[in-house]
Amino acid sequence: MNRVCLTLPTNRACSATITALHAEATYAARQFGADVQLLILDSADERTRTEHTRTVAALPAHQGVTVHHYDEEAQRDFLRRVIRKAGLPEPDRLLGLMLPPAVSYGACTNRAFLLAAALGCDSVHRRDSDSTYQLHAGQPVFPVHHELPWLGRPAAEASAAVTHTDLDPVLADRPLSLAGASFIGELSVDLGEIRRLDEALYRDVVSLWLPGDWPEDRTRAVVEESFTGAGTAPFTGDHSILTLVDPMRVDMCNVAFDRAVYERVPLPPATDTIGSDYFLLHLVHDAGLPGILHNRHIENFHTPERRTDTGFLAYQRRFVKFLLSMLYFHDVYDRMAAEGADLLDARHHVRPEAVTGFLRESTGLDRTENIWRLDRIDTAYRKLGGRYATFAERLAQERTELLDQAEQDIEAFADLTEAWPALIEAAQP
Repeated sequence: MNRVCLTLPTNRACSATITALHAEATYAARQFGADVQLLILDSADERTRTEHTRTVAALPAHQGVTVHHYDEEAQRDFLRRVIRKAGLPEPDRLLGLMLPPAVSYGACTNRAFLLAAALGCDSVHRRDSDSTYQLHAGQPVFPVHHELPWLGRPAAEASAAVTHTDLDPVLADRPLSLAGASFIGELSVDLGEIRRLDEALYRDVVSLWLPGDWPEDRTRAVVEESFTGAGTAPFTGDHSILTLVDPMRVDMCNVAFDRAVYERVPLPPATDTIGSDYFLLHLVHDAGLPGILHNRHIENFHTPERRTDTGFLAYQRRFVKFLLSMLYFHDVYDRMAAEGADLLDARHHVRPEAVTGFLRESTGLDRTENIWRLDRIDTAYRKLGGRYATFAERLAQERTELLDQAEQDIEAFADLTEAWPALIEAAQP
């Protein structure tokens, strides 16, 4: 029986999502005989957590489903025990990387990975609190339908279960390491207002996440599909492909990883940086590890908090930090792609030391391209006016700090990757 971790990291009110996630867990247990560890990592305020506790208490018991609801105090206690057992240097810094005081999309998922290891799980299946399941014929469309039971098994075994295969037969013996889909609905990055205000300016802003030396036609093509997921067309029937999964086709609200991936390399723990949790999608693809790409897309929506002045400024800063991070990540992605199968050991497992080396080497990159990014954002946002111009003024005061943070975030990721195998071993039962 597969023991799997279906996880929901959240810092907002999401009782409806918790209830829906439990329904997916019961589906996995009933349809696949899975032992589902439903893990809710709750960083919301006390009042919201209390409501979540009531929601969890009201969930009906179901054979094969065990619910774990951890507030930040419980998460911190767990992390301290693991770090102490691992005996690593700078334990307080490690704790800060795993549970920082600011929002970190990578760190919250890393905590799920570590807890999944502690629970003896074979895979992690992640969902988000600002998304919901589609309905088809009155029934929810659960992604876990395609995520089980193939993860960790030779890819060839999954060939009969998919609609189509475009995997090189040479890769058929490698373990199926990822299953995922995308989303429909609103843009994954909240730039819709910019697109409504000025389409050309929107394209210019979006292009800043791409390498600065790309040819114009390639940049234009990627800009058109960036952050759009699977569009808006609803689910009408299953389609799945056994393939090397393109990271552009998967969203982290709708993904599952085999333990052999996340127990070797964590996600970047950068704070206040959107997109910081997508690294493993690239690693799996570049290493030539097979996956299943399916079409059970999750429906994405934007929470009202982002529309407030405070939420707007915080989100735009996270977006800018994402843009600056790409100087380093594009370099690492290029190196991983060139390394290919050499990223793997003889058992087809990722070699974390290779990843650590690429990260450390990238921190020596010239910052000129990032200065150019900040200049372009400043020009665009001042042209938009209003609160965008207000943000540009704030950005002008933080330029040096943001440039430094982008480099320091990569250094921190390298340090965590180096420590990760010891943390995983200490977490395991």
